[in-house]
Formats: sequence, C-alpha cells, structure tokens
Amino acid sequence: MTFNSQNLSSNRKSKTFNNPERFIEGWYWAIPTDDLRVGEVKAITLLGRDLVIYRGKDRKAVTFDAYCPHMGAHLADGKIENNGLRCSFHQWKFDREGFCIDIPCLDETLPLKLKAWPTAEKYGMIWVWTGEVPLQPLPFIPELEAQDFDVTIISQFVSNCHPHALIINAIDTQYFQTFKRIPAENIFDTQELNQHAITFTNNTQGRKGNFLGKLIRPFYKNDLNYSVCYWYGSTSMITFIPNSMHVHVMFTLRLIAGGKTEGYTLLIMKKRQRTLGKFYNRIVLALGKILSQDFLKVDAQILEKIKFDLRTPVKTDQAIMQFINHLERQPALSWGTWQQARTSRDSETRDNRDKWRDDFND
Repeated sequence: MTFNSQNLSSNRKSKTFNNPERFIEGWYWAIPTDDLRVGEVKAITLLGRDLVIYRGKDRKAVTFDAYCPHMGAHLADGKIENNGLRCSFHQWKFDREGFCIDIPCLDETLPLKLKAWPTAEKYGMIWVWTGEVPLQPLPFIPELEAQDFDVTIISQFVSNCHPHALIINAIDTQYFQTFKRIPAENIFDTQELNQHAITFTNNTQGRKGNFLGKLIRPFYKNDLNYSVCYWYGSTSMITFIPNSMHVHVMFTLRLIAGGKTEGYTLLIMKKRQRTLGKFYNRIVLALGKILSQDFLKVDAQILEKIKFDLRTPVKTDQAIMQFINHLERQPALSWGTWQQARTSRDSETRDNRDKWRDDFND
C-alpha cells in the first residue's frame, strides 16, 4: 500500500474512526466461554443493543434480541428447555433459530420469530456477528489460521477512550520510542487481507535501547520483527517474532456507552503436542501474563485522561492514517440500532427531500 501525503490532511472529517455513534459491522466478543454454562441464559448489552445469550443441551451458544415479541418480557428470566428458550412470563417457547414453537394458551403457534444473531466461539470467547449473515470469518492470526493454539486471558479492562484510540498504539512508533522507550522504526509493510482485515509488519534494525530492549534483543537474530493484524477496527492481533517462538497478543475491544472501551487481552501460542512442549507453552503463557499486566498498567493511566483528537498528524503517523483509511471503507452500523449508518450524502439527500416536501406543503 503506497503512502500519499494527502492522507495526513486533518481537514477530511472521518465518518467512523473515533465516532461514538458508529461501529464496523463484524464479529464482537460477547462474554468468555467459561461464563456460560449448559442450561444457563444471560443478559448482555452489546454495542448499545440488549441481547440474551444461552447454551442449550447441545452445548452451542445462541444469541437473541432480549425481549419477547408478545409483551416485551426480558428473556434472560426465561428457562432453557433442551436447545430452546421459554419465556418466564407467558411461557412462550422459541427454538434455537428464534421460531416460536409453543404457546401454551393456543392449540397452534403464531408465525413469530425472535431476531437471532450469528454466534461462534474461539479463543475462549463467545462472539456475535452484528449483521444478518457473516461476510467474513472470525478474527484470526494469519500464521495460525489453520493451526491449533493455546490461549490464556490476561485481563479484562474498561478504558476511558474510544476503542480506535486504544487499538492504534501497536502501530504508533512515537508511542514505542518515547513512552515505552523501545527502539522501533516507522517502517511498515502493509497488506489488506480482505475488506475487514489489514496487516502491518515492522522490521526494526537492532540498536541499543532501554532495559526492555536489551532483554528481548537476545531472542532476535537479526531484526526486531513484529506484525499487527486488525479486524473490523476492533480486534488487533500483535505477533512478536523471535527466532525460536512466536507469541501473539490479542486485544479485542468493543465500544460502550460514553464513547469508552471494554475489552480483553489474550495471549496465544501455537499448540505443542509433546509433554515438554505443553509445559513450555504453559510457562511462557504464565510469564507473559505477569509481564503484560505490568506493561499495560501504565497505558491505562494515560488513556484514562486522554481526549483523543488527531488534529495534527505528522509523517510518523503514516501507518495510523493508513489504518483510518482502511477503516472508513468498511460498512458502518449505528450504535444501538445496528442499522446501516447513513453517510453525509444520505443525510444531505434526506434534508433536501424534507425541505422539498415542506415547501410543497406550504
């Protein structure tokens, strides 16, 4: 992907980036897999929309809109029967596809259907697709796409800034050089995997750095190499590539009320089959969990007070601007309604149409 200096212009207002009223259509985490037992139903709020999620006897997670289509009772108070969900108020029952299959007071059911959302599980998390039919796969680390892996959850967090302001840290070389004091160059190879995924790969020439730079230097034969894969503008997969092992850190985020962020940090490694390999992964993941928590703690202090506004981008922000351009080309949905977000041209057309109608009525 080539870089155009015009991309640094701050005059072109973004439609979706750092916008608390929009998000990209895609896969978003709902709850950790271990938080939903067989026969359990829970209420969740995802991107401003009230949902219920349950696990039937077949152990598959199912996600519905939260309210019964009869009188609006919240279905989180309902009961799981086999693989279906029965409302607690008037005992109407819905199958895992959302179809009403039993109304106790009637001999026949009515042609009703709850809105069911595509649901999948990976990385120890339950994910929900925010559109009608999944157009792209769950976020994946390119080099682990066809591999088994071990994963551990490092932390859950809430941040006082938009997910986009947080997620771009991995390609902000000023941040690494000045704040983390890790030697890194603004040299990224960029590739779009598909409409919803983009990778940035950095090969930084080794040079003297701070204690952390010296600590990781022996694991790298030549360059300090890492890559970042972004999915749906909300999940980033950061891969550190030493000689002997690849460690992957996932930040999966979602927008919450007030333009803030709720997310999880996960540590992932390719699965090793032999006993020694399993023990090796277990040790590395445990150490990584401890080190990562300290590493992220200082970030939280900065992001708690930030009022993010990229008014004056400079050439060093090239990768960030490429991320923004990639993000703006993806389908955006409106917070709460999950309807396609209107573009400024749509709004202008609607305003002109309304003005024409008012003038005609006058």
